[in-house]
Amino acid sequence: MMSFEYFIGGRYLRAKQKETFISFITMLSIAGVTVGVMALIVVIAVMAGFESDLKNRILGIESHVVIMRHVGPFSDYHKILSRVVNTKGVEAATPFIYTQIMLRSSSGVSGAVLRGIDPESAGRVIKVLDNSALLKIKKMHQGKATGSVPGVILGKELARNLGLGVGDVVYLISSRGMISPMGYLPAMKRFQVAGLFESGMYEYDGSLVYIHFRDAQKILHLEDSVTGIEVRVNDIYNARHISDKIIADVGFPYWARDWMQMNHNLFSALKLEKTVMFIILALIVLVAAFNIASTLIMMVMGKTKDIAILKAMGAMDGSIRKIFIFKGMVIGFMGTTLGVCLGFIMCKLLEKYKFIELPGDVYYISTLPVRLEALDVFIIAVAAMVICFIATLYPARQASKLNPVEAIRYG
Repeated sequence: MMSFEYFIGGRYLRAKQKETFISFITMLSIAGVTVGVMALIVVIAVMAGFESDLKNRILGIESHVVIMRHVGPFSDYHKILSRVVNTKGVEAATPFIYTQIMLRSSSGVSGAVLRGIDPESAGRVIKVLDNSALLKIKKMHQGKATGSVPGVILGKELARNLGLGVGDVVYLISSRGMISPMGYLPAMKRFQVAGLFESGMYEYDGSLVYIHFRDAQKILHLEDSVTGIEVRVNDIYNARHISDKIIADVGFPYWARDWMQMNHNLFSALKLEKTVMFIILALIVLVAAFNIASTLIMMVMGKTKDIAILKAMGAMDGSIRKIFIFKGMVIGFMGTTLGVCLGFIMCKLLEKYKFIELPGDVYYISTLPVRLEALDVFIIAVAAMVICFIATLYPARQASKLNPVEAIRYG
């Protein structure tokens, strides 16, 4: 059977005609909690969507783990590569060469980051690269395509800045040239654009250049050496553990970094922004909690005689506190439930219809990404209920401290 505290608390929720003002304040309290919870869910879901989308774009062009040597390029990469591939949890691995170069076209000159890749295995690690472009680079390196000019893959923004398209010719200029009687001459080689890629990140699309790693070795005079090995793992959140296993296997002087270490500052900033937004928007729920406290305080003042009679009949202080805490928690629960439902509906509408557009020249995406996570919703709901519970403590305590004799005499 329902205890008398909950029965009386339920009766107090159904205000009488003379208590219309208190009922109105109660509705405002429920609405305040609803708006606060809904805003929290929508904003946190959008920020989680931004983080997830950004992570997917970064991991589409970067590997999960990078293995390099302390003293620079190394030539025994075939042996290291075979040991890396046989490590449990590794999906694929590929050698790479990394350096900075200059690009020159008929339209201009631009600095760029050169990455020499193995077309045979790069597609399994770097997902943003198109397989047809990788195949074309391989054929052009082998001289099977028309002409003997090697191929290059450019980011779309870099190609646009240089006025290049697929099939156009571009010159790669490296600082690792040679000394001649005329002085130091930088290395320069002619390439043909085999394809373009678009990651959605301007930093990558405006600076990255991919060529066959054998061509990169010739330009940089590396013979049969590479800068490092890129690794893709099955579980991205287990990348650090896998990288530690790889280094334990290959030993010094090799070292490894996982994707979380390479992008630590970026994801730390996103996490901090998410936390700050949670705190700021939780103030909306806090304001609603003050309304709950006000409602209960006015109800305590209006129910002085009722409380006195209950205490005279033997009700303990704890029972009186429970009555008003119960009413405040019902208000908080109703507001939280409505807020969760409306927040879920808003997130689904944003995800399906994408009616909020973002300027493409400012953001790397055109619509708001939404990622609703169950843990975020749970934390928001619990936080809202805790705030509402704290708001009920003072009015409930004041109600329990009433002296029944004085309340009946002067009430």
